[in-house]
Parts: sequence; C-alpha cells; structure tokens
Amino acid sequence: MNDAKIGEILEPGSEDQQRSREERVRARFWKTARKAAKSIPFLDEVVAGYFCALDPATPTKVRGILLGSLAYFVLPLDFIPDFLFGLGFTDDVAVLMAALTAIRSHITPAHRAAAQTAIKNLDRDPSPAN
Repeated sequence: MNDAKIGEILEPGSEDQQRSREERVRARFWKTARKAAKSIPFLDEVVAGYFCALDPATPTKVRGILLGSLAYFVLPLDFIPDFLFGLGFTDDVAVLMAALTAIRSHITPAHRAAAQTAIKNLDRDPSPAN
C-alpha cells in the first residue's frame, strides 16, 4: 500500500464526511475488531484510538484522521479484502499504524483504560461500551 493512498484515507474530511465515517465506525467496529483480534498485534492501540475518535474533547483534525483510518478498517471490502487469510488485514494495519503514529499524543490514559476493559470483554460482550 503506497503513501499516497494512505494519505488520502487519512484526510480529516468535511464535517459531513466525518459524521458518515463515525456512523460507519460505530456500526461495524466491534465486529471487525473481533475478527482482527489475532491478526493485529496492537489491537489495544486501535481500540484506544476508537475511544479517542469518539471523544468530543479530541481535536477535530485528530478525530478526522482516526475516523478515516477506522472507517477503512471496518469496510468489508478494501484494497486487500479482509477474508483473505494471512493477508486480509495487512493494508488495514498500514493505515492504522500511520494514523496512530500521527495522533498518538492525543490518546489519553482514559482512552487506554477504556480499551483495556473493552478488550477483556471482547469475546463475552457483543457490544462493549461505546
């Protein structure tokens, strides 16, 4: 996956685009996270990023970057379809790593704590707290 494609995905976008991405992410995030749990070694950071993206205190540009990467993560068909065993989440990982690297300082201890709790309950609870 090239840097130009990642840059396009991580564009914060307009308010309408962010609202659309947030709806998509809220609707599909936990289902995708369960499928990706064994494929993404830094799932705790992804889940913390999810909570950061939904936090109204997070700056708009940061939320936009996170929502763009998370929306790409939850898309059922992307550059490399997620159902391809061993390859499916490689493009998602590249996009998520780029986003998390760009915004890491905005993920708070509260986001990380919420992520730890949600991950502990990932298999038991069909929809961890949003």
